[in-house]
Amino acid sequence: MSGFKLVGIAGSFNRPSKTLALIRHVAELASDRYGFMSKTYDLHDVGPSLGSSLWRKDLDEQARRVIDEIVHADALIIGSPTYKGSYPGHFKHLIDLIDPGELRGKPIIITATGGGDRHALMVEHQLRPLFGFFMAHTLPTAVYASDRDFTDYAISSDALSNRIGEVVGELAAFFPEVKPALAAAE
Repeated sequence: MSGFKLVGIAGSFNRPSKTLALIRHVAELASDRYGFMSKTYDLHDVGPSLGSSLWRKDLDEQARRVIDEIVHADALIIGSPTYKGSYPGHFKHLIDLIDPGELRGKPIIITATGGGDRHALMVEHQLRPLFGFFMAHTLPTAVYASDRDFTDYAISSDALSNRIGEVVGELAAFFPEVKPALAAAE
């Protein structure tokens, strides 16, 4: 194990969730390749205090714990379902409770899911600028998955799998001291 921590957060309350399935798949691949410790969360894990809290100090312990995991991670995987061309309000509210300095310089894999191709640019037009404000390093390859990329909430598209492999490979630039597992590098 490398000792580095990777945290994934899916901006969805739904279970099962294609967004959470995507986040977990990316986290598993990155953890296998680099030996990262990883955890994944969704908005259900954050809990109900998110919707009623105006400030981070107003969150209950469960929600504060998830935010602490996010801000103390060495790298993040952010995933959002697409609603009307953007991310859901509760997801944005969670991100708004994070101080911009807490994500500065952090490598972030940005992902999104949606029903069809009309929402594919959401990662570029919504998520990349959002985390640009935080001065985080969104990796060059963004991942968008539509309903047709899944079978029973598992990734079943070769094109999507290849794109995920590309972005996981891009993490190596941020962790030069970690030697990728030989099998994953071939």
